[in-house]
Amino acid sequence: MAVFRIARTAPLSPEVAWRRLTRWEAHAARVPLTTITVTTPPPAGLGTTFVARTGLGPVSFDDVMRVVEWEPPSGSSAAGVVGRCRVEKRGRLVSGWSTIEVAPWDEGCRVAWSGEILLRALPGVSFPVPAWLARWLYERILQGLLER
Repeated sequence: MAVFRIARTAPLSPEVAWRRLTRWEAHAARVPLTTITVTTPPPAGLGTTFVARTGLGPVSFDDVMRVVEWEPPSGSSAAGVVGRCRVEKRGRLVSGWSTIEVAPWDEGCRVAWSGEILLRALPGVSFPVPAWLARWLYERILQGLLER
């Protein structure tokens, strides 16, 4: 099981950062060999489900995810409400969760992304994802979404 936590600041309002980070299809641009399909109608929010398909042809797997907590940020002052989104991984091969928090910070925002990932290979057998690999992947996604 990989447990990770990363944090970044950005010169964006919390609301803009939130919109970028919760546009699920955009995450695929930073993950090699991956497409993401949202499987519920817009707008994004509590109950949204999406699938990240990673691989080439028959050597692929689906990472099925569902938004189980959704509280967008509000107010760009230091007294603003911190945005929080929690996603559960519910696939046959990948399980775990991730949480994104977006808060006001100086002239922009601070994003904290944490999570836990576990690959399930066969019933009763699991393979841990190295924490450094999970951190590298989520850092790529976060950096790309905040910079674009």
